[in-house]
Amino acid sequence: MARPRKPFLMRASPGVMAAVERLAAAELRSVNAQVECLLREALARRGISPSEDLPPTDGA
Repeated sequence: MARPRKPFLMRASPGVMAAVERLAAAELRSVNAQVECLLREALARRGISPSEDLPPTDGA
């Protein structure tokens, strides 16, 4: 079964979105997968490991 995903809205400048779209196409990923990849890389650079086993929060 696929891991659950938490949907969210994001606003970005047209230039940033165009760059992400180009990168996603070059790496054969969807834009959504590319954004998640970039977020994971940014977290790793800061020494933060996302915990895949945390229960979902209610947003509070």
